[in-house]
Amino acid sequence: MKKVLIITYYWPPAGGPGVQRWLKFVKYLREYQIEPIVYIPENPEYPMLDISLNSEVPENITILKNKIFEPYFLAKLFSKKHTSIISSGIIAEGKKQNILQKLFLYIRGNFFIPDARKFWVKPSIEFISDYISKNNITTIITTGPPHSLHLIGLGLKQKHKIKWVADFRDPWTRIGYHEKLRLSKRSREKHLKLEKNVLSEANHIITTSFTTKAEFEKKTSRPITVITNGYDVLNQSEVPLDLHFTFSHIGSLLSGRDPKNLWQVLGELVAENPNFARDLKIKLVGAVSDEVVLSMKGYGLGIHLEISGYVAHKEALKIQQSAQVLLLIEINSEETKGIIPGKLFEYMAAKRPILAVGPPEWDVEKILKETSAGSCFNYEERENLKVQILSYYELFKQGKLKSESKNIEKYSRRNLTGNLAQLLTE
Repeated sequence: MKKVLIITYYWPPAGGPGVQRWLKFVKYLREYQIEPIVYIPENPEYPMLDISLNSEVPENITILKNKIFEPYFLAKLFSKKHTSIISSGIIAEGKKQNILQKLFLYIRGNFFIPDARKFWVKPSIEFISDYISKNNITTIITTGPPHSLHLIGLGLKQKHKIKWVADFRDPWTRIGYHEKLRLSKRSREKHLKLEKNVLSEANHIITTSFTTKAEFEKKTSRPITVITNGYDVLNQSEVPLDLHFTFSHIGSLLSGRDPKNLWQVLGELVAENPNFARDLKIKLVGAVSDEVVLSMKGYGLGIHLEISGYVAHKEALKIQQSAQVLLLIEINSEETKGIIPGKLFEYMAAKRPILAVGPPEWDVEKILKETSAGSCFNYEERENLKVQILSYYELFKQGKLKSESKNIEKYSRRNLTGNLAQLLTE
């Protein structure tokens, strides 16, 4: 059985989407005659925890741990609240950042390149080099963000004759929040140089979206494969649908994920239709920016909001299955066209209609059209959006609102792991 060493920062008990991808790959790799070995930090600073994910780690998997120094604990001495917010990805727009937030972002962007986990790179190269030599490891995988983990792969590739696969769950210099880090010209150039080094030296590159693949193809001649995120086939009892006309969003709602056209349309329908107002409920599950909440309240949606904060993954799956409509929202920018949130695939598996709002030419729109799993709108559309919501509402009143999704099986975690295994054994 072929051994593959996987270098990841996020691992149970970490919560959130970052842990799901490689936890699931590890779960199924043995079915394809590949033995995964996982290398993780011994004492990480995870922004959220989900203890329930510990039960999904396969038995007898070799897990290597090495201590990491993280500067976030120093920042918490000044402001635990702002540090937690920034580390979870919720960054306010420039004009709305206070002095402390601006300072934290400047330090984060210019002193910790590529990110705050940079201090784990050298110790990890030394630690893993010894393990590679003693255990005949010929293939390693690094997954980012944090993209500093790709520098571990770069260092190991330079020291050993190994195959190195670099997995990009998100872009590097084109990621949505990159422009908010208040980078100096020198820092920006350093990010670009490090990204180029990784893209040039990795034997194979994996992206989770078609747009990121196209962007990387302009920067490297190395082979690039798209392996999206996916969903697990669940053996659980059917969850009853919400009695209200619920729009449920699972996951973080960052400051930029604020589709005012959607809030405006919902606000208009509330004002125009007493029955709609009585039935409407908007469930936000996960970290939510104060700016987004204020924006929604500005359109008269405050009394319809239900904000529950982060919940365990199993509970999130139940909420998805019970929703009348599932909301998928992305920041409206050129940089986010290639972001395909992992929850999209779990949404499809939940078999509930998906209403997506994001940038023009968003990769998500391609998948929704391919699978007939929902509808996608940009931040400028209003009339068509209103028609779609009213259509959903009429079906809801008739008890006929359901998803017509098809051909989603190729996005199952097991099938996607098969694609990964083929790449690893080439």
